[in-house]
Amino acid sequence: MMLNDFDGLLQSARQQSQPQRLLFVFARAGLPESPTEDQHARHLRGEGGTLTPVLCVDKAADELSSFAALADESTKAGLPWDIAFVAALEGRAGFAPSSDEAAQPLQLMVNAINDGQISRFAAFDRHGDPIQFY
Repeated sequence: MMLNDFDGLLQSARQQSQPQRLLFVFARAGLPESPTEDQHARHLRGEGGTLTPVLCVDKAADELSSFAALADESTKAGLPWDIAFVAALEGRAGFAPSSDEAAQPLQLMVNAINDGQISRFAAFDRHGDPIQFY
């Protein structure tokens, strides 16, 4: 599915046959230790670098009104971030998964991001615009 913005993802999650719990990992973009000049230049252009998870949260799709509300909530946590990674956890029998059921998948997301395995997640910048990784 091609996403134009976060609100499109939210709308799609709400239209699924089973309730969805959305999993969020907010990450900070940075540079590796002792970066080269090329790595500095690429980082300044918004390319390359490292991603460090700084905050995780899960929300039922109907708990979110917009990306702006989510970004505002994350800002109040006081941890700066550059990219929000998103995955969905499908409910069963008409019930969304609980936060307890989301804990392990969230940890798996963090591990995957730390390992550079980010292609399976939707990613958005601070404005709610999708990010494509190449």
